[in-house]
Amino acid sequence: MFDLEYNSERETLIIPEYGRHIQKLVNHCIALEDKEERNTMAKAIINVMGNLQPHLRDVPDFKHKLWDQLHIMADFKLDVDSPYETPSKEELTEKPAKLAYPKSASKYRFYGTNIQTMIDVALTWDDGDMKEALVFTIANHMKKCYLNWNKDTVEDGVILDHLYELSDGQIDMRNTEEELAESKNLLRKRPSQGQKGKSTNKKSRKK
Repeated sequence: MFDLEYNSERETLIIPEYGRHIQKLVNHCIALEDKEERNTMAKAIINVMGNLQPHLRDVPDFKHKLWDQLHIMADFKLDVDSPYETPSKEELTEKPAKLAYPKSASKYRFYGTNIQTMIDVALTWDDGDMKEALVFTIANHMKKCYLNWNKDTVEDGVILDHLYELSDGQIDMRNTEEELAESKNLLRKRPSQGQKGKSTNKKSRKK
């Protein structure tokens, strides 16, 4: 009869990525009575952990991350001279602060979140040709976004009404006589790299 040990009967691994042998080394390091021996063994465990997780070498200050993981696997019971501040268990188990729900461009989600930032920047500019050009650029961009997500055509008045609403009535182009870019020009697809190559080959053949 052999006394077989199943994983279901073993101790749950705190960080499974390092395997059970590293966890046993950490437990043995905790049990050492001499602090110098614990320091030596802790540094050796850190080196092995670094070899097992080579992708961490691309992470800034990866040594700090390894030491934090060592203390976590030791259940914060390892008394060694760490080169970094020892993390606390309360800090690890603390609930993160709630994130504010991202604000979108009102009910017109198809314009994206950056359009409101562009409008806010335009409101800070002084009146003049530069501001007028920026406002028309924003309106054309809004029209393009509308066409990409809704229909093939849209009247300029709809876009200008939305711009008036998103700017809280500070940008009013509803009575302007200048027209926005045509829909077919805004939706014009650029040729892909393969199509560009074919067109140049055809030209060279004609020559």
